[in-house]
Amino acid sequence: MRLLVFGTHAYEKDVFLKHADPQKHDLVFLEARLSAGTLPLVRDADAVCIFVNDKVDAEVIAGLHERGVRLILLRCAGFNQVDLKAADRHGMTIARVPEYSPYAVAEHTLALMLSLNRRLHRAWLRTREFNFNLGGLMGFDFHGKTVGVVGFGRIGQCVARMMNGLGCRVLVSDPVADPDPAYTFTSFDELIRATDVITLHCPLTPTTHHLIDADAFAAMKQGVMLINTSRGGLVDTVAAIQALKTGKLGYLGLDVYEEEADLFFQDLSDRVIPDDVFARLMTFPNVLITAHQAFFTAEAMDRIATTTLTNLDGFADNSINPQNLVHGEHHA
Repeated sequence: MRLLVFGTHAYEKDVFLKHADPQKHDLVFLEARLSAGTLPLVRDADAVCIFVNDKVDAEVIAGLHERGVRLILLRCAGFNQVDLKAADRHGMTIARVPEYSPYAVAEHTLALMLSLNRRLHRAWLRTREFNFNLGGLMGFDFHGKTVGVVGFGRIGQCVARMMNGLGCRVLVSDPVADPDPAYTFTSFDELIRATDVITLHCPLTPTTHHLIDADAFAAMKQGVMLINTSRGGLVDTVAAIQALKTGKLGYLGLDVYEEEADLFFQDLSDRVIPDDVFARLMTFPNVLITAHQAFFTAEAMDRIATTTLTNLDGFADNSINPQNLVHGEHHA
């Protein structure tokens, strides 16, 4: 089958080619992201493969259908970038990689927490200039702190175990997860009031968009730490900046950003960044931002490639793992 892989980087191409079968897989790698403007690139394709910042709205769905595409493969777990209802109307099959490496994202979450707490990003800059002053670098013991995990899927469970291992009290908020006796399950409202550290591991849906807004920040402890390695739209960034300015938000670690599509996965080091909100975020010494790299381990990339190719093969013989399929009812 002929698969157009949009938004491809060199490291992705290498991994896909390592696992592809030339007898079955005709892979075409495109640097451009999929959008209405790049639809003309879709020719003689059975399927397209997209990532988190491609824009597959109703117009793109209709254009793909007109060009004979019947399968959209997501090389990620989230699917908020796809208009699922439009896909259903056009009989489009959508398959994702629901689990690539929960450990990769969970470990990056922990790295953000520890780096922010011990100011490792600032300490590294100082020692490069032979400044060995410790002023402003004091952290706190995680042991004994209360950590709130929002979303108890596989990543959230990994993070909860790590926090438990550090001697933290772990609160969990997830309306659909089965309770785990190792942790205290509570409401979202109670979690944000009671915790010293909050980490987000839930999907982005209409109900979770700006889950962390001005009201949520107002309910939090003074100086709370917030970590988001899930989806940028979970956090109202303007409200976060206000919380940083007042000290309500003492630490902010982000691997995702709600307007990241115009920034991440490209080198903009020689350009002026037009995003004033992001530029303001970067001025705070207690903010640490990475460019959506939490998933990025060798093990995760192998899993993404193999699962995507398995989904492609499964479409050909009607054997896609049902757990990998995405349906319109997910948008309800």
